Amino acid sequence: MTNKELADLMYPTIEKTLADYEVIYPERNLIDSAIVSRFAPSPTGFVHMGSLMSAFVCSKVCKDSGGVFYLRIEDTDQKRSLENGISGIISDLKMFDIVATEGIISETDEVGSYGPYLQTKRLEIYNTFAKYMVEHDLAYPCFCSEEEIDKIREIQEASKDRIGYYGHFAKCRTLSNEERALKIKNNEKFVLRLKSRGNFNNKVILDDLVRGKIEFPENDIDQVLIKSDGIPVYHFAHLVDDHLMRTTHVLRGEEWISSTPLHIELFKIFNFKLPKYAHLGILMKQDGDIKRKISKRKDPEAAVSYYHEKGIPAEAVKLYLMTVANSNFEAFLIANPDKGIDDFKFDFKKMSASGSLFDIDKLMNVSRNYISLLKAEDLYNRLVFWTKEFDNELYLLLIKYKEYSISVLNIERVQKKPRKDFACYSDIKEYIWYMYDELFNDFKYEFNDAEDINEVNKINELYIEKYYNVEDDKETWFNKMKELAISLGYASEMKEYKENPNNYKGSIGDISMILRVSITSKRTTPDLYEVMRLIGTERMKDRFNKLRANK
Repeated sequence: MTNKELADLMYPTIEKTLADYEVIYPERNLIDSAIVSRFAPSPTGFVHMGSLMSAFVCSKVCKDSGGVFYLRIEDTDQKRSLENGISGIISDLKMFDIVATEGIISETDEVGSYGPYLQTKRLEIYNTFAKYMVEHDLAYPCFCSEEEIDKIREIQEASKDRIGYYGHFAKCRTLSNEERALKIKNNEKFVLRLKSRGNFNNKVILDDLVRGKIEFPENDIDQVLIKSDGIPVYHFAHLVDDHLMRTTHVLRGEEWISSTPLHIELFKIFNFKLPKYAHLGILMKQDGDIKRKISKRKDPEAAVSYYHEKGIPAEAVKLYLMTVANSNFEAFLIANPDKGIDDFKFDFKKMSASGSLFDIDKLMNVSRNYISLLKAEDLYNRLVFWTKEFDNELYLLLIKYKEYSISVLNIERVQKKPRKDFACYSDIKEYIWYMYDELFNDFKYEFNDAEDINEVNKINELYIEKYYNVEDDKETWFNKMKELAISLGYASEMKEYKENPNNYKGSIGDISMILRVSITSKRTTPDLYEVMRLIGTERMKDRFNKLRANK
């Protein structure tokens, strides 16, 4: 029996050829420097921070080069695939404004001329390539059971041989085509294996974009290409899909480095151009004295949903990821404070080959700085969007008092060094709740134990009746505060009080603190003048009366 006859027996319904698919999926009409790359997750769980970083870097380099970033879903692991797993991936990426220009766009839809972009819809294509390999003696059916494969592994482990199906261990490799045909006709289950031409004693070199030159032994293992259920393994699907989709660059985790000799062999067998590889270092976390891989199970911040729920701006997350991905990005921002990610040219050589430390505290600082630079109305709109899903109480107040809320968020924002109280949208309520009468209940005033409530009430009453005018500018307001202090026996200057403490009850600082706590309940707030101006005379009176009633 010839190889072609065996191939026809194994794949009787396959009529197309490799040449047909070369026509169906032609070379892309792009400039030579354009990068075509993909994010190719499995719909088996949520997008985690490591995969988000890969998608982000991938989309960035494609955009920088005028290329194509596409989303391919590798759903060949049907047992682990989740219901709505694809829409979850798309939603997670969209949350960070990472949108593919081509590929899967929903559970049922896709865009682009190089699909299907769902691997389970590409089985005929894989089988065409598989049939070609059988015809040309590049692959063969293997009928070994799981028990037989386990037995081979036990023998190899006992004799300290390399693990794998190769050499004299590859017993199905030497079957005749007649023996193979008979087993197939008897409906014996089989996998398709590569008939490797590699020699383990020879070397193959990969010029990795991140790590430089890496030297490996050639692959000589007859790896499984298609499982017994007809579904291809990653290695084979990678060859077929990345060639036909005209992928120029493959960005993937460092765990795939050891598979590269096999991939090089597969591309060489078909005389396909090998894509450029960038094996990205893992994201690590400092855990006590050790650094470990960031964990979906141990670390809530590993899930991208964490950032949505906390209300950390997508832009801030991407700014942080870029500082992790490229060591020169922070220096670029310092030198170009008016520029951002889109103005920065990504450089694979500036990536860490040994992995990067994921620092949630640093990310929060990046986010705090980013939020501080937002216009008040922009922050208001973002906060409305976030609270609508996560804090209905604050959402209703924001909607009810739109202009007032924008003014509250604008306190100490338009200045050379804006306040940086908020690291995320979920922080904001804690800092502004006292500005809303509806929330000004069930709290504890932060007065010092030594402060006399009678003196507090006296200060508040005199201030509101004689000294406060909502129309005063800040300088006039502050001068009146000094007058109030003097009239009650307090020093109008901190320096004066420190030099002669026995001559005064306290200082203007004490007066300010009493008014601050009486109005807001808190000892630390943004600019007191702005807080008073927004609350206004009548609401301040109400709060002074509330304090008097409660104390």
